[in-house]
Amino acid sequence: MNDTPLTFSRRDLLLSALSAAAVVTLPRLALAQDKAKETLPADARFSTLLADFAEEILRLSPTSATSLGLDSGARVALKSRLPDASPAGQAAWAGQVKSMLARMTTVDRAKLSPDAQIRYDSVRYAANEGVDGLRFSFGGAASGFYGGTQPFPVTQQDGAVTAVPEFLDSQHKIVNVADAEAYLERVTAMARMLDQESAHIAEQAAKGIMPPDFIAHTALSQLRNYRKTSAATQKLVTSLAGRARKLGIAGDWEARATKLVNTLVYPALDRQIDTLAKATAKATDVAGVHRLPDGAAYYEWALKLGTTTTRSAAEIHAIGLEQNKMLQARIDTILKAQGITQGTVGERLLALSKDPKRFYADNDQGREQLIAYCNERVATVRALMPKISHLGLKAPLVIKRVPPDIEAGAPLGYMNFAALDGSRPAIYYINLKSTTLWPKSEIATLTAHEGIPGHTWQGAYLAEHHADLPLITSMMGFNAFIEGWALYAEQLVDEFGVYADDPFSQIGYLQAQQFRACRLVVDTGLHAMKWTRQQAIRFMVENSGRGATAMTSEVDRYCVSPGQACGYKMGHNEILRQRERAKVALGGRFDLAGFNDALVKSGGVPLTVLPTVVDRYIAEVKTI
Repeated sequence: MNDTPLTFSRRDLLLSALSAAAVVTLPRLALAQDKAKETLPADARFSTLLADFAEEILRLSPTSATSLGLDSGARVALKSRLPDASPAGQAAWAGQVKSMLARMTTVDRAKLSPDAQIRYDSVRYAANEGVDGLRFSFGGAASGFYGGTQPFPVTQQDGAVTAVPEFLDSQHKIVNVADAEAYLERVTAMARMLDQESAHIAEQAAKGIMPPDFIAHTALSQLRNYRKTSAATQKLVTSLAGRARKLGIAGDWEARATKLVNTLVYPALDRQIDTLAKATAKATDVAGVHRLPDGAAYYEWALKLGTTTTRSAAEIHAIGLEQNKMLQARIDTILKAQGITQGTVGERLLALSKDPKRFYADNDQGREQLIAYCNERVATVRALMPKISHLGLKAPLVIKRVPPDIEAGAPLGYMNFAALDGSRPAIYYINLKSTTLWPKSEIATLTAHEGIPGHTWQGAYLAEHHADLPLITSMMGFNAFIEGWALYAEQLVDEFGVYADDPFSQIGYLQAQQFRACRLVVDTGLHAMKWTRQQAIRFMVENSGRGATAMTSEVDRYCVSPGQACGYKMGHNEILRQRERAKVALGGRFDLAGFNDALVKSGGVPLTVLPTVVDRYIAEVKTI
């Protein structure tokens, strides 16, 4: 989630369109179910409603069932499907959020328990934002649940080619013949999804909606490079064939998968390349979504999604500028203590980033050493966790390189949450296209963010306590909470002294925080203040001290995920504000680990709901 839209941008793609068939039955089902529930207590009735919501979304979003480890038993049919990205599928998701919001209005919130009220507020927020997004033809009703919006169906980080092969490789479990057959059905479905995306691209282009030319160039390069690869060597083929061979599952899996890629996927990909090239032939270099129809209102909605606040672009921009200066001042103090005094903070950080001694070798051996260091950092922080949390989570984690075939357009780091059934641990991906993307001094902070006590820890609670939580809790992703928690996790590591004898890693931590402050400035600059791409890149390089190549990739990400990058620092700021409020309210009874656990046990909420979570924590402590 760095640096993670990752997790959620890929998940967004796979969940952004839903099958029409199931939604048609919702009003009839709801009516019958409502009569059966009338005599139940308020909490029990509400819990049943949330369970209905979750099952409806799982039926409509089969890849979510796989990601969560819920595509077996009664739901096994979902394992062979991908989402319907056609207009009918998009209309189905619109029908889903409308239906959910309508049924939420029948619940008397006042009669719910405090915990159920928090859940009510969160689910209603997500459904309401989804309905609100229906105003925009390029918004997406699913966005309320998945924390962000992608205005274009195919970009350098969005689309079937960037998501489906990796999803099938890392999340589609294979243990028997039926699983392998389901895999092949999903390869077939990928071809259909490519054509659905292509139709959407053409439909948008007819309305003058298209990504900037530089985004189109990168996306087309990725698609063409993917197409140049021999089908037999594509991950779509090798993942299935290799796993089936290892497990001794009889069948000509390699030949069948290769045939599907050659006869279905590649022809559909050829059509997508042709469609995207034609659709973007007249694209401009205007980076912000302000250029889109009703673009100003769209960005206001995107900011609300990304931050779950009502702060304006101007307010967020100002917060970013102020916090950038504050963090630079802290970095300046440490740099001077190390005898590094010449130039601006950004210039000194940039000079450090060019010192080859600060990087692992840019080869396979260096990559292995870098990942080994990440694992070492995880082990160090695990030893601290009893002081940070009372939850005692196992939080299994695997650290991998971003697959080389998608690394050019992928985030610098991201993670996939663990499956709820325990079948797959959390996976933390680090982009190692070049090890020069990662100075050694920044790796510990990234690992705290993606690993422990960051995303992996927060997600582990959902997995290890899923039996005690409404399933829908694991199907919502409030960007500002999730990313705010991960930035707060970075701070916790520093507060517990991990960098006490490592000033450069502390600089790396502060630089990471400052980098997120810069995001507030640049995202709002691009989309609300009409900054150019080069203006945004220049600001990032000059202020964050990171290289132009890495910052170009970052800025391009903001161009296609408006508002998402603002969630990190806004979420972090609100968590710190709530922590101070709890400290004042509780005095000597304040327990840091208890506060942290209250946040994690919420499952993730909009920032507008977070004060209610903390009120509940304060009240509980006062009654002890």
